[in-house]
Amino acid sequence: MSDSDRISDEKVKTTSREEVAGAPGVIAVPEDPEAPSKVVSSARQRMSDMFTIFCAGFALISDGTMTNVLLKKEYPTQYTSAVSTQVSNALLVGEIIGQITIGLVCDYLGRKVAIVTTTAMIVFGGILATASNGVTILGMFWMMTVARGIVGFGTGGEYPASSTSASEAANEHALKRRGPIFILVTNLPLSFGGPLAVIVFLIVISAAGTNHLSTVWRVCFGLGCLLPLTVFYFRLKMLNSKLYRRGAIKKRVPYKLVVRYYWKSLIGTCGAWFLYDFVTFPNGVFSGVIISSVVPNADIIKTAEYQLLLGSIALPGVFIGAYLCDKIGRKNTMMLGFSGYLVFGLIIGCAYNQITKIIPLFVIFYGLMQSSGNLGPGDMLGLLSSESYATAVRGTCYGISAALGKTGAAVGTEAFTPIQNNLGKRWTFIVAAICGVAGILVTYFFVKDVRGDDLSNEDEAFRSFLVANGWDGEMGEDDLQALADEDIPPAIGDVDREAEAEKVKAM
Repeated sequence: MSDSDRISDEKVKTTSREEVAGAPGVIAVPEDPEAPSKVVSSARQRMSDMFTIFCAGFALISDGTMTNVLLKKEYPTQYTSAVSTQVSNALLVGEIIGQITIGLVCDYLGRKVAIVTTTAMIVFGGILATASNGVTILGMFWMMTVARGIVGFGTGGEYPASSTSASEAANEHALKRRGPIFILVTNLPLSFGGPLAVIVFLIVISAAGTNHLSTVWRVCFGLGCLLPLTVFYFRLKMLNSKLYRRGAIKKRVPYKLVVRYYWKSLIGTCGAWFLYDFVTFPNGVFSGVIISSVVPNADIIKTAEYQLLLGSIALPGVFIGAYLCDKIGRKNTMMLGFSGYLVFGLIIGCAYNQITKIIPLFVIFYGLMQSSGNLGPGDMLGLLSSESYATAVRGTCYGISAALGKTGAAVGTEAFTPIQNNLGKRWTFIVAAICGVAGILVTYFFVKDVRGDDLSNEDEAFRSFLVANGWDGEMGEDDLQALADEDIPPAIGDVDREAEAEKVKAM
């Protein structure tokens, strides 16, 4: 190599090194050492991260649980079990499609595009649901089905979009408290949505009266749009995280290598989420139906009050899980929560005929079972799915895991009525106990014991694995873009290149 070529090569390396802001030891702006790059100041990045964390779960709070009871009361002949399943499944199918689609959007186009899209879909679908109409009542239910599918797409997409954003933002500003913060801005709003929906319902029905149930459900749907609408502006102003801008893979994503690297974690998060949603979703959707079946005369106000008690008892589990996740670890906390399904599921299932005669006692034990779900898999699955995977594929792997969960929810919803009719109502709780045992086993054998390490460590390990296996694409976007092997220690790179050369010779 000539001297001029050597000098030119050194200049390219130096320039490349300087451009990889955010890499270890690199200060992009001497006057602002914490700035991620020359383009984005530290103040702007910090403000964006704070709003991202604060606004993470607002859109997840928007859906309620009194829909089935209301519509059954208002349209007793038209709102058959088939129509009820159609409306409920529209939400589920929309969520599954949204989780996978938006999970990919998170990784290919960025967290901001994904989270703005989901917010818009929730608001648009909520407006359509509120305005549901038709020439016939059945036509109105078809419009509601489409609207609920759109809402489902948005709420499903919120799982990977808001969770990855919140996890990465919390990683930058509260690393030691990332787990509890993540839970309090994601699963807490999601869990609080049920009690809030019942509170709104009780206020609206008190104002409108039981003779105007059509007004009640329309107002409840409409109010569900408000919370995501309030954070829409802040989401428009947010930035993609530093981790994403350095770790994103937008071209030639090596999915075969991704599966090779993460197959065990995927079995863990997908399997545990399937079992959790198989239990928790039908017990949430049909909780009003379950409670009304033991309330004298199926009084709608009394049913709602007991459902509010149920949701309130389930809520403390979120805080207990947030406290335990750093104390005993994510994996142990999740197994503890699944154990609650086993204990309380068996108590209710085995003593169902006796315990349902004392309605408050039944609701308390029912609430404790749901609180166990919040404490364990409810809190930990989102957290583990956001921490177990590298930034480049975090949205995709999170979306796949959550989508498998909603598949479990769909299967559980379809199986709920046949289990009740053929085996008896007690068996819905005994099956929950069986799922608790399966959840403990899946968690123990397949879930990583993540302890809250810096997410950039996982990114570096994944990047080294890709380079070691011959992948040489670009990572990052805009101000933090670079080749995958940039900043990989020379020894690793040399060994990997020699190994690849030996493979070629042997062929």
